Amino acid sequence: MRPLSLRWKRRAGSPTRRPPRPIKILALLAVPLLAAGLMLVPTASAQDEDYPFRNPDRPLDERIDDLLGRLTLDEKLSLLHQSQEPIPRLGIPYFKAGTEALHGVAWSNKRDDNWNQVLATDATVFPQAIGLASTWNPDLISDVGSVVGDELRGYNSINPDYWGLQVWAPVVDPLRDPRWGRNEEGYSEDPLLIGAISTAYGSGLSGDDPEYLKVAPVLKHFYGYGNEDDRNLSSSNLTPRVKHEWAQAAFKTAISEDAATGIMASYNLVNGRPTHVDPDIDEVVRSWTDKDLYNVSDAWAPRALVEAQGYFDEHDEAYAAAIKAGLDGFTVDENNPGATIGFLKSALDKGYLTVADIDDSVRHVLSIRFRLGHFDPDGGPYADITADVLDRPEHRELNRQTAEEALVLLDNADGTLPLDADETSSIAVIGPLHDELYSDWYGGAMPYEVTPLDGITERLGGDADVSGVEGLDRVAFKDTATGRYLTATGTAPGDQVIASDSEPTPASQWDINEWMADVATLRNADTGTYLTGAFGPYNTSSEEPSGWFVQQQFRLEEQDDGTYLIQYVGYETNESWWGFPEHYVTVSEDGAVGTGLKADAARFEKEVVDSGVDAAVAAASDADAAVVVVGSQPFVYGRENHDRETLELGGSQQELVEAVTAANPDTVVVLETSYPATFDEQPDTLLWTTHAGSETGNAIASAVFGDTNPAGRLTQTWYDGVDDLPSIFDYDIINSGWTYMYYDGEPLYSFGHGLSYSTFEYSDLKTNGKSVGGDGKIRVRVDVTNTGERAGDEVVQLYSHQRTSRDTVARQQLRAFERVSLDAGETETVEFTVQASDLAHWDVTREKWVVEKSDYDLRVGASADDIRAETTVRVNGETIPPRNLVKSTRAENFDDYSGVELVDESKERGTAVQGGDGAWIEFSDAKLGRRASTFRARVANGGDEAGSIEIRLDSPTGPLAGTATVPSTGGVYEYTTVNADLSGVDGRRDVHLVFDGDVRLATFSLK
Repeated sequence: MRPLSLRWKRRAGSPTRRPPRPIKILALLAVPLLAAGLMLVPTASAQDEDYPFRNPDRPLDERIDDLLGRLTLDEKLSLLHQSQEPIPRLGIPYFKAGTEALHGVAWSNKRDDNWNQVLATDATVFPQAIGLASTWNPDLISDVGSVVGDELRGYNSINPDYWGLQVWAPVVDPLRDPRWGRNEEGYSEDPLLIGAISTAYGSGLSGDDPEYLKVAPVLKHFYGYGNEDDRNLSSSNLTPRVKHEWAQAAFKTAISEDAATGIMASYNLVNGRPTHVDPDIDEVVRSWTDKDLYNVSDAWAPRALVEAQGYFDEHDEAYAAAIKAGLDGFTVDENNPGATIGFLKSALDKGYLTVADIDDSVRHVLSIRFRLGHFDPDGGPYADITADVLDRPEHRELNRQTAEEALVLLDNADGTLPLDADETSSIAVIGPLHDELYSDWYGGAMPYEVTPLDGITERLGGDADVSGVEGLDRVAFKDTATGRYLTATGTAPGDQVIASDSEPTPASQWDINEWMADVATLRNADTGTYLTGAFGPYNTSSEEPSGWFVQQQFRLEEQDDGTYLIQYVGYETNESWWGFPEHYVTVSEDGAVGTGLKADAARFEKEVVDSGVDAAVAAASDADAAVVVVGSQPFVYGRENHDRETLELGGSQQELVEAVTAANPDTVVVLETSYPATFDEQPDTLLWTTHAGSETGNAIASAVFGDTNPAGRLTQTWYDGVDDLPSIFDYDIINSGWTYMYYDGEPLYSFGHGLSYSTFEYSDLKTNGKSVGGDGKIRVRVDVTNTGERAGDEVVQLYSHQRTSRDTVARQQLRAFERVSLDAGETETVEFTVQASDLAHWDVTREKWVVEKSDYDLRVGASADDIRAETTVRVNGETIPPRNLVKSTRAENFDDYSGVELVDESKERGTAVQGGDGAWIEFSDAKLGRRASTFRARVANGGDEAGSIEIRLDSPTGPLAGTATVPSTGGVYEYTTVNADLSGVDGRRDVHLVFDGDVRLATFSLK
């Protein structure tokens, strides 16, 4: 690990430890029960055996061959499950795949009959993944990964039965849509930035030994994954260009740089085929490296191939297909490998698999376990890492630096920031997050917490008047029918909420917070716990929103008469097994509270007992300055398995921001969210941070008072609302205008955006020449000067724009970046090298990468829409020739389309195009010659009636050259060849194929 920066001088003391949050996990099929890797010490008798596989001086392949040759078939099959029982006769220890470590050691599962979650409570909780990427600092993130790897080794030394050394991290799915429930798990919408950060984190986790692994990172989730609604059933349509240039490119860098040891397949389908049986896992991903990869399934997904997706009729066939596609591990059936072994043996008996197929997968598993030191007598070079590495002072130091570097200054229009600490004798720290920190589903429990209130208090010292105000309205809900108030009766799960009391008491008073949109939590004033759904009745047993179904979520629906209905919106209400068609709070005559139809919902008068806004305004008015900390709760309104409908900050929080800003012009708004969020009235002074772990408060205080100069940058486009966004199910970023590369609207904040307390000037942009060959290098140099009055970091970003192309190309695309630290007045020459091959895009006409001959604008600046200097270089690449449709052409390689779906050509491989009535695909600039007379196509028609494909020229309604009738073939995978006579087909024309009926087209040619 490189030395940590010593720039930041002030550090918190030893904040009070807070108890870790409780998390309950329900063992339901819908819940992704993730596993932990485990290792037992081999028996002494086994260790005494002189097995070659135990000799670390032998080559790895020899050791694997020796151990593989000693295993029985049943023993081999047992190694393909997430819970791998020990093999005592060979001294092989127990191993359970997968510990969660997305931004610190988070959790695992116990090796017992209940498979319960065990939460890390003493590990460093770093900023969420989106925050790690916001640093744009791969060196720093490598250090973070190294600490996480050390701490996981520390936990493994405490209990190898719980804490395994294969980690399911990082998540590299591109952040296409900010409504995605798992936005906080990813890094960016840009594949180059994803590759840089994932490689840094994975390298840190893996360690620096050339052969052994500290831990074994696995990339999630391969691939085309970015929606939670119907995630098991929805198919992501990925055109060849989107697939190669974007969706898979995000995974390639870390694998090719040996910073990851495998991939986890995603829940969704891609082009009609479940990713768990996508041959690209074996044929593409494994082509990126010469190292063995250990690829795993996501939780329960192997069962889903039959039980949810219905893609196969029998589990043995499904499991065999997964093995053949390149998976080596089945994350299913908790700690019981029996079913997996049974399905695989049946597959062998039926000839779906061979023993050689099994040996290949077992070899992959063993390769990683050997590299983790499992079969070395001394456990390998990382075996001496013990529990004393947990929560070390230097880890806290690194955590603070990371939180500071991740913070993004979005707006500072009035120059309010930084505040002068010497001139600030009083300050009000306000908002629902002013004295609260949250972890998330893939985070551990923080061993200590520095909240914004803690950090600001520490920074200003004992002489300052620092007040903290939550700013939540305290209300009482009076049932209009009975005149009784909604009342808590205790904090046990059986203490059901009732309607009682004729006057509001503390037990019938609730602190209400609308987190995002109109989804609120209700905290009882008497118990301090949250109103919670319990699959029908309600209680106040929850200390905070958490769990898989997050049953602390409600929506207040104001009626025309001013009363309110309370709708229960816990996540289980979206499940097919949920028993209530509508889910509103009801009150019976005897005061019992339940769930029922909207027509039967209780009508409540909302009585404000104490106004949070009034209290906040009073505090802000009396202070020199105010800091309002608002944002999301990571479990509420969107998370794994649940997408968002809007990006709006909750109404109660927006009202708070507006009121405090009006009361005190020196107001700083801190937005703490896991994803982009919008205001109706955008604050003039706005800092953004993700949920940044234990050191959040120190990072905020340092930025507010100018001890650090914010230099985080956005890693995804912040759109100004969702009205002009495509469907969350639309994955064609080129056609639909997704991401900064193709979006032609005005974003709220652009990709790469982030302000500074300094100003930076770019000058003297130079390249190593005005032209370069298609296989050459472009060297770019630019001088960057800090023209401000204080030291600061600038993230210098290099983009390219291809001026001419046969295809639709990005408006601009990130090619390189560097975060540089500059003192006031200092100049640094930043140098980038771009391989001309990096400018390639996927040529659908010939199914290969191509660097086109064109002028390329090279743009250097502070964000995608803040370009400071630009030059042009001629790249002497190639010219894509006209299409040759005489050759067999895959239908998926169209140039444009309307109304079609990309579907699986067969269950094993290939993509076809399915079109309904009037749907079409275009093949532009085709050289047809003078004698094209026959259209020949490989087609399938699973319907009862014949369909057709029209061949039209120039447009979908252009001249009709011929029509091919497609008869019923008896199934969507039953293909036949059809022909049609053509007329008038000559010259260079755009060819359109127009569908009638549900026809699948795999390939075609014009002869």
